[in-house]
Amino acid sequence: MKDHQRTKNLVLAAMLVAILVILGLLPGIPLGIIPVPLVLQNMGVMLAGGLLGSKYGTAAVGLFLLLVFLGLPLLSGGRGGATVFLGPSGGYLIAWLFVPFLIGRLKRLFQVRAQHSWWHELLIVGVAGVIFVDVVGALWLAWQSSIPLSTALVSNLVFIPGDLLKAILAVVITRRIRNLMQLEVEY
Repeated sequence: MKDHQRTKNLVLAAMLVAILVILGLLPGIPLGIIPVPLVLQNMGVMLAGGLLGSKYGTAAVGLFLLLVFLGLPLLSGGRGGATVFLGPSGGYLIAWLFVPFLIGRLKRLFQVRAQHSWWHELLIVGVAGVIFVDVVGALWLAWQSSIPLSTALVSNLVFIPGDLLKAILAVVITRRIRNLMQLEVEY
């Protein structure tokens, strides 16, 4: 990879960390039926995978999660610290780290390129950024909250409409930015 492209990817990774921080300034919406709020930050995680691919997208999300782990209050509601990884949201946060990697690998596996239909990208982002995160989050929630797995999975259905909307927005934004900046994403 050319040094110019590497520099561009590092700058984009830093910008994605900043976007994740900004999305965290918006308060989460408590749902009442589940101890995990509805947040916009997972859309930033999907953007990281679409814009930066496996390597740089995972690095950006990993840096963000490291800052949260170290105690910076960067999550919605001003949460941060190692304890948030042990609470009800911990599984979702851990799953976020793998989303850019999965998006990149699935795009490479199915040879999805920028010129392909956005439906291909939406399907991949939906699987990696919505289904994967919700299943891992439900597994953690069931274990952490001592509730049956079936209850945790069913309670996660409340996230699906909003998460699908965020996935659609992430794909539209990703495709637009890639075209405007003429990005060469290595998935």
